[in-house]
Amino acid sequence: MKKIFTICAAFVALSSFTIIIGLNDVVNAIKSGNAAAVAKYFDNTVEITVNGKSTNYSKAQGEVVLRDFFATNAVKSFSILHQGESGGSEFCIGTLGTSNGNYRTTLNLKQKGDKQTLQEIKFEK
Repeated sequence: MKKIFTICAAFVALSSFTIIIGLNDVVNAIKSGNAAAVAKYFDNTVEITVNGKSTNYSKAQGEVVLRDFFATNAVKSFSILHQGESGGSEFCIGTLGTSNGNYRTTLNLKQKGDKQTLQEIKFEK
C-alpha cells in the first residue's frame, strides 16, 4: 500500500511539474515578445482576444497574429498578478507592459496527453 501511495504521489508531483514548466515557458516567451516560442504551446487552434475582439486561429495563423501584436506593441515587461491550476488546466493573469500601454493578459493552458497546450490568450487594455 505504501508503494502504491508513493507511486501516486510521484505521478501527481510530476504532473504538477509539467504544468508549471509549460506556463513558465509561455510567460518567459511573452516577456521577450517571442511569438514563435509562445506558438510552440498552441493547441491545434487557439483563441486570441485583443481589446474584446476574439477569433479562433490555427496554430500557424495564431503565431502570425501574435507576431503582429508584438510588432505593434513592443514588450517592455510582464508581471503575473494571479495564477492557478485545476484538473489539468492552468491559468495566469498578468500585466503586459508595452510601448502602447499596459494590457491585462490572461493565459489559459490545458494538459493534453503529456503536453501542456495554450488554449486562449487575451490582451485587454
